Amino acid sequence: MKFTLSWLKDHLETSASLDEIAETLTDLGLEVEGIEDPAAALKGFTIAKVNSAEQHPDADKLRVCMVQTDEGEKQIVCGAPNAREGITVVLAKPGMYIPGLDITISVGKIRGVESHGMMASEREMGLSEEHEGIIELPSGEIGEEFAHWLEVNRPEAVDPVIEIAITPNRPDALGVRGIARDLAARGLGSLKPLPEPTLDVNGGPCPVELDIEESARDGCHVFAGRLIRGVKNGPSPEWLQARLRSIGLRPISALVDVTNLFTHDLNRPLHVFDADKVRGRLRVHRAEGGEAFTGLDEKDYVVPAGALVISDDNGVESIGGIMGGLATGCVPETVDVFVEAAVWDHVSIAHAGRALKINSDARYRNERGIDPAFNMEGLDRACALIAELCGGEVTEAVVAGEVPDVSRAYRLNTERCSSLVGMEIPAEDQRATLERLGFVMEGDMAHVPSWRPDVLGEADLVEEVARIASLTRLEAKPLARVRAGVPEPILTVNQRREQMVRRTAAALGYNECVTYSFIDRESGRLFGGGTEATQVANPISQEMSHMRPSLLPGLLQAAARNQARGMADMALFEIGATWTGGEPGDQIEAVAGILVGRTGPKDVHGVSRPVDLYDAKADIEALLAAIGAPAKVQIQRSGGAFWHPGRHGVICLGPKKVLGAFGELHPGVLQAMDVKGPVTGFVLWPAEVPQPRNAGGSRGAVEMRDLQPVERDFAFVVDAQVEALALVNAAAGADKAMISDVRVFDEFIGGSLGEGKKSIALTVTIQPQEKTLKEAEIEGIAAKVVDKVAKATGGVLRG
Repeated sequence: MKFTLSWLKDHLETSASLDEIAETLTDLGLEVEGIEDPAAALKGFTIAKVNSAEQHPDADKLRVCMVQTDEGEKQIVCGAPNAREGITVVLAKPGMYIPGLDITISVGKIRGVESHGMMASEREMGLSEEHEGIIELPSGEIGEEFAHWLEVNRPEAVDPVIEIAITPNRPDALGVRGIARDLAARGLGSLKPLPEPTLDVNGGPCPVELDIEESARDGCHVFAGRLIRGVKNGPSPEWLQARLRSIGLRPISALVDVTNLFTHDLNRPLHVFDADKVRGRLRVHRAEGGEAFTGLDEKDYVVPAGALVISDDNGVESIGGIMGGLATGCVPETVDVFVEAAVWDHVSIAHAGRALKINSDARYRNERGIDPAFNMEGLDRACALIAELCGGEVTEAVVAGEVPDVSRAYRLNTERCSSLVGMEIPAEDQRATLERLGFVMEGDMAHVPSWRPDVLGEADLVEEVARIASLTRLEAKPLARVRAGVPEPILTVNQRREQMVRRTAAALGYNECVTYSFIDRESGRLFGGGTEATQVANPISQEMSHMRPSLLPGLLQAAARNQARGMADMALFEIGATWTGGEPGDQIEAVAGILVGRTGPKDVHGVSRPVDLYDAKADIEALLAAIGAPAKVQIQRSGGAFWHPGRHGVICLGPKKVLGAFGELHPGVLQAMDVKGPVTGFVLWPAEVPQPRNAGGSRGAVEMRDLQPVERDFAFVVDAQVEALALVNAAAGADKAMISDVRVFDEFIGGSLGEGKKSIALTVTIQPQEKTLKEAEIEGIAAKVVDKVAKATGGVLRG
């Protein structure tokens, strides 16, 4: 929304400066986006006088002028046809920027003659498009600032232009008067009353028939107009043209310029028909769809079905509330004009405008909502101005439909200002503020003015009071403590676990990644996804067509990009969501990490080696311990097909309670993802880890044993297909109270064992509980181990 300072002062009696007005507008919620001050652009241009003008020796169209300036007489070469002795001109000195030419001038030679500046035309100064000659001033003192001369003699030329941003809930601020009303309510001046319209209705009844068809009555509430006969259309007066040009509009003719003035001045969009081109009655109806229409912008449109249109016997003549038609538009030869004013349903206007992709000033205002109660008054004021500028006889008004009743009132509770916005404003000030904004107070009830469709409740009244008082008056106050003591934790168990996992992984040397939740179909299939259930309906690209079934493909893609740039060794992890389907319950939070390359740089002592599954196993065990997972878990071999079939494990608390998986990635997967191995990794599902039974913040007592543990080694010969885990579980179950740990320390295949056999060696740790064990007691536990393993696996002690 643009307007000039003088335009604003037509409605607001104020002595406030431009800076004060701009600051207040922003504080009121009408944010100032920019100010164009022509006087600032003209700073430095001064008035001078031409003492003499001689023909250039080498150019027929140039003159060598001696110009009297505030710095003495200067020689200037000029090509303007009106450059002559005795005229008063506008001087630009060397080094000055010329806004109309977008150049900075300097001392130069023109056809061999030095020129110390230039005498400017109006276009070169950015004042108008006039460039036939240099500016000739009727008066002025030599050396006087040209901007100051304009302020005195042509104030409209240096009128500052203010541009503000309007939020969708403030249609009343789409007219200059609405902006002035807000400033007056703040106390930056007083709102001037609108002059009474002097409309002389001397044309008798209006012959134009209007109608709103049944299908359009929910979209057009009232459709009214007056016919003006015998107008003399032509250029509008200079004050009106200057006002429109200042906000970027091109003056067209008096009839059209009046409608543009009312649109921006009073937020009252209007339309004028050339009455001689209208055939039959004008009717508002819903378009059937497909009708051809040429707008005033001379573009052809196809009207969508359901759009509100105004038609005569010739067809569609206007898109209601958006744009008029070229066929019935006013031209210089227009004699009889029909001025139309209507109130439209803003939702219908928005739908039609979007479908047609027409962005007009009328649509911008009608789809936000205009003042319905001002419809007839706005029509009368416009007709009065047209008759004043163009002459003619004004007929009586013809009306179809009724002006909608938008009257409503809400109770003003002056105590709510403190509770809602935290501002202490006296009750009388609150009432006075609303009255200055146009509200009518009857006791505690505030009647909302018709131009404020955004006020829809008691809270909106308080908001208006606080807005006018200035929200900058709010003072920060500490929140009152509800209760003393340490506040309860607000993070959930899963949130605390996520924090701990992130911290622990970083401590282990991993770098956190954040990858897209979308992957391509083929990568998804490698990890058990890529199905129709996880396909994105409108993907960003083909490489992001599916929701990821695992975090591993994104990490592998990141590893491939790093390897392509020379980074061979890396440790990456990510925390995020994965999807097994398209339903809300199919989203699973997971943690994943990968180790790529070697454990460290090359070293003379040989500590660097390729990563293996035990590195990944150690890291996932560290993460599980950090989030409080039970120490005793089972490791199964039932992971997905993307794991190496013989080099991975699944960590479980039972056959159905899976906490995570670790191991080496399948070579086929690495080849498909273009990643050079070896690569090991892990996947952890924190939500599957049982939550602590004690909901309090305290921990249990630490159990310390002062008795020395005892270790015994066993070597069992079993069939080659027997898993080591079966032996470990059997040995640990021989005496759960005394046996604290069982681990594998050796495996031997071949030799004297024979075909299909292998030897697995275990170390069993026995922890005494109450007393030091005697040899016989230790031997008894060892016998239980041998017996339990033999029953579970068929293994025998190796001789």
